[in-house]
Amino acid sequence: MRPIMLKPVMRTAALLISFTALAIASESPKVRAITAFVDIDTKSYAAQLESTAKFLNAAREAYIKAGFEVETIRIATQPFPQYTRGLSRADALKLLRDIDAISARLNFSPAIGPAMQFDSDDISPVDLLADLLSQPSRINATLITAADDGIHWKSLNQAARLIKAIGERSAHGQGNFNFAAAAMIKPYGPFFPASYHLGGSHHFAVGLEAANVVTEVFTKNHDPVTAEKALADALTFHLQKAEAVATAVAKSSGWTYAGIDPTPAPLGEVSIGRAIEAFTGSPFGGSGTMTAAAIITRAVQSIAIHRTGYSGLMIPVMEDAVLGRRWAQNTYNTDSLLAYSSVCAAGLDTVPLPGDVTEARIAQILSDVATLAFKWKKPLAARLLPVPGRKAGEQTEFNDPRMANTTIHN
Repeated sequence: MRPIMLKPVMRTAALLISFTALAIASESPKVRAITAFVDIDTKSYAAQLESTAKFLNAAREAYIKAGFEVETIRIATQPFPQYTRGLSRADALKLLRDIDAISARLNFSPAIGPAMQFDSDDISPVDLLADLLSQPSRINATLITAADDGIHWKSLNQAARLIKAIGERSAHGQGNFNFAAAAMIKPYGPFFPASYHLGGSHHFAVGLEAANVVTEVFTKNHDPVTAEKALADALTFHLQKAEAVATAVAKSSGWTYAGIDPTPAPLGEVSIGRAIEAFTGSPFGGSGTMTAAAIITRAVQSIAIHRTGYSGLMIPVMEDAVLGRRWAQNTYNTDSLLAYSSVCAAGLDTVPLPGDVTEARIAQILSDVATLAFKWKKPLAARLLPVPGRKAGEQTEFNDPRMANTTIHN
C-alpha cells in the first residue's frame, strides 16, 4: 500500500491545527493520580504493596520526565470482603489498618473497594467499614448502589446507614470524605473514593487535574460550537501526551494499561467553577451552566484515547474553591447538581449536610443519584458529608487542606 501524502494546502492546515492546539494548551495540567489495581493476598499483601508502590514510583518518574507534575500515586484493591472473609472482626480491622499504615510509609493513597458489590451481599462489611473510617485513615472505600442489574436498594440503605454513622463517629464527620456511594461506576477508574479492582492481572490508570485547561479555553471562547472544538483540541493535546507515557510504561513493566479518565478534575483554585463562569459570564449555577457542563462532557468523550472512569465532569462542592464560595452564596444546590448530572458524570460530590440529617433523608438523596445513573446508564457517585453539631446556615469545620469550608444547606 502506498503511503498517503498530504497536499501542500493540507499540510499547512495540519500545521495550523497543531500550532493552535499548542497555543490553547500552553499550561500543562498536573497528573492527579496514577492508580494501580491489584489483588490482595492476606499472606503476602505487604510485599505486594511494596512491589506496586515501586512500580508506581517508576511510572511517576516517567511522567515527570515527560514534563508532568504528579500529585499522587494510588493503589486500589479488589472488594475488601473478599480478603477479610473468614477473619474475625478484630483481625479484619487489624489487616485494613495495617494496609493503611503501609500506605503512609510508602506514601500512596489506598482504596479497598466496595463493602457491598451486589445487593445480595452480606452487610457485616459495612459495620467493619464504619469502624475503620470513623477513625483517622488514609483508606478510601465505596459501596455499589446501582449497576447493570438495577438499583441495589438494600445496599443503598446500608450506604445511608454508613454515612450517618461515620458522620456521628468521626472528628467533624470528616471520615465520609473517604467514602462514596457508587452508581453505575465500573472498575479501573483512577479517581477515589469509588475506585476498585475486579481481580486478575495488574492494571493501572491515570487521571489529570485539567480544570485549568478548561478555564483557558473558556476564557477565550464563548460560542458553544467554537468552545467545544477548542476544548476537545486542547484536551486531546495533553491526554494523548499522557497516554503515550502510559503506553510506554505498560510496555516496559508488563502492567496492563486500563486507560485515562479524561474528566478535567479540579482542586482548590484550579477550579472547574471558574472555568464555567468564564464561559457563561455569571456565577456558577446561573443560566448557561448546564450548557457548559454538556460542552465539557461532549469534548471529553470525543477524545481518541483509551478512556476509563467517569469520562465527564466533576463538580466537587468543597474540593473546588469557587464552587465552595458559590455554594455558600446559594447560587446552586443538590437539585442543580442532579440536573447537571443528566448531561455529565458529576453526581453529588463533597456535599455538606446538617449533622442532624436523618438516615432516611440520606437514603432519599442516594436514591435520586442511583435512579438518575441507572436511567441514563452513566457513572455517578455520591460523597455526602454530614457535619456533627452543625445546622443549616452554619459553616463546616473540616480540617483538611483539600477542602474549602463553606455554608451548610438543608
